[in-house]
Amino acid sequence: MDDATTSGAAPEAGPTGRGWWIYQGTGVPRPEPLADVLPPPPPWRDFSGGPLQDPPPADEEGYTRRLGALGGAPVPVDRAEPDAVNAALYLRRPLIVTGPPGAGKSTLAYRVGRELGLGRVLRWPVSSGSSLRQALYTYDPIGRVHDIAAEAEPPPGIGDYLRLGPLGTALLPQALPRVLLVDEIDKGDLDLANDLLDVIEEGEFAVPELARTADGEQEARVRTDDPGRWALVRGGRVRCREFPLVVMTSNGEREFPDAFKRRCLHVDMGPPDAGRLEAMVGAHFRRRFEGEWTQERADRARDLVQRFLGRSGEAGPLTADQLLNAVHITMSAPEAAAVGDEVLDFLWRGVDGARDEGRWT
Repeated sequence: MDDATTSGAAPEAGPTGRGWWIYQGTGVPRPEPLADVLPPPPPWRDFSGGPLQDPPPADEEGYTRRLGALGGAPVPVDRAEPDAVNAALYLRRPLIVTGPPGAGKSTLAYRVGRELGLGRVLRWPVSSGSSLRQALYTYDPIGRVHDIAAEAEPPPGIGDYLRLGPLGTALLPQALPRVLLVDEIDKGDLDLANDLLDVIEEGEFAVPELARTADGEQEARVRTDDPGRWALVRGGRVRCREFPLVVMTSNGEREFPDAFKRRCLHVDMGPPDAGRLEAMVGAHFRRRFEGEWTQERADRARDLVQRFLGRSGEAGPLTADQLLNAVHITMSAPEAAAVGDEVLDFLWRGVDGARDEGRWT
């Protein structure tokens, strides 16, 4: 790895000369606002929700934790990734991202959010107990009953007991798309994908608790998934202005219904190669050792990448997190020799391995 840095300006047509790309795949913030280059949606994906909400909060701390600090050489990506992301932006369609563990499926949402200046990434981690309703909003009727019984003054509004979930917050009317990461959607209930169909197609949902009390254009103030943020909901219905960029990751554990797949775009990410892993290590550690990122450290990191790739081929797929764990311990040790093969054996156990004679192999 060298000490190359970026100037902060994205290339005009991307690494393959594709002039239609908005997202270049560099992770470097665009020099011009996205609003100046994002084309109008197709007529069948044009939404008109309101009232327009405040822009989302920034979250550079979250981006740095996920992607590393700005200033180093960008992590190289396969051209299929920007193709898919840009198609999703143009068509206002969700994106299903598949690939092996450690391929960078989840971090894709953060690269897009940072490069396009779209603020804090909303995250919906899916599990077997996840439901569409929880992702849209939650309601606390018991708390409301208790407060009414206590005769609080002034009496609280129903919006005080509602909180929009990550999907509900993403669908708030914004001038620019929000980025929503739906992590491991294939871990959800069999019906979850079918439940999402109407929301994906219509870009809106009703909040019955508000609709029952709403009168015409009456607005209610509700909490959102952004910490400390509130939003205005009119007439008991949330309708987007710009459909969010929805990145849904999948480990291929479940086949999705055809109707769901028709409403989404798909990209498959292969395992990262040596160049991508070296750039990833540099993004996370170069700034930490600023002024001390010697050739010796760079060579040590490159050696770990090569050993990691070799071990991954022998022990089954390993994740990028396992590589970063090893680099952190190696760089933190007073002497590189302090981290022996037994530590790497412990850190680099195959994630798909089986227990054999008391060890994970």
